[in-house]
Amino acid sequence: MVNKLRIGTLVGGGDAVRVIPQIVGHGFESFSLTFWQSTGQTDLVETAKRVRALAEEHDFVISTVGVFGNPLTGTNGNEDTLASWERLIDHAHLFGADIVSGFTGRLTGESIDASIPKFEQVFGELSRRAADRGVRIAFENCDMGGTWASGDWNIAHNPTAWEKMFNAVPADNLGLEWEPCHQMVSLIDPIPQLRKWVDKVFHVHGKDATIAWDVVKEHGIHGPKPFVWHRTPGFGDTNWADIITILRQANYQGQIDIEGWHDPVYKDELEMTGQVHALNYLKHCRGGDFVPNPV
Repeated sequence: MVNKLRIGTLVGGGDAVRVIPQIVGHGFESFSLTFWQSTGQTDLVETAKRVRALAEEHDFVISTVGVFGNPLTGTNGNEDTLASWERLIDHAHLFGADIVSGFTGRLTGESIDASIPKFEQVFGELSRRAADRGVRIAFENCDMGGTWASGDWNIAHNPTAWEKMFNAVPADNLGLEWEPCHQMVSLIDPIPQLRKWVDKVFHVHGKDATIAWDVVKEHGIHGPKPFVWHRTPGFGDTNWADIITILRQANYQGQIDIEGWHDPVYKDELEMTGQVHALNYLKHCRGGDFVPNPV
């Protein structure tokens, strides 16, 4: 059966029970639950029970659960990040999800090459734990201000890094939580990249970018003038109909969840205005609502 390719949004895992009832009526069809560095004091069993009840009432799915921190170091607020990865892998099924997402982590201040052995050690174990539970792991492609030579948080922001990661841990259940925005910030064209890497894309973040090529040509990328902005889909440079076409052609089985709270215009009191516009725009690019064929 064809994937309906639900369109949804990101919600903080600890706030899901409070927030979802306030926004689900706008037409969101899925939710990706996220935690920053740690699942903290959230009772995952109780939260999953209450979220699943909401899902049955409102006909949505939980696409992913994720923790975004640095599981390779365990320092600077990341002391519980690795344990949170394990916790979410163990509890994902309670949410009806089979994807746990987040950053790879990184050896702080070290190169991507220097971080690969630690990545292999940590995610070799996590990938086996996940496989035993029917769970896939998806890495967001955000650089978090890092470069190839140095940084923190994440190494999974460059296709050469992906090759190194997946060679180090050649597990079928390791993949990407991909979005065009983070590649466009590096001036990478996302469309041919997606076409090449689509089989490793397990989840898609609905986030776009606008590149000011006039600023790039006049001032470069290291000057004082901003040259790129994160955008909510429908306000950026990417044709999401092309993205959805590539996903459909590859029999993509995941969802697209909007990552809001980044747009420089549709923010503050306009945040949900922008997100609902993105929701409707992405549904339009999908072809509208699913319509069954006649029998």
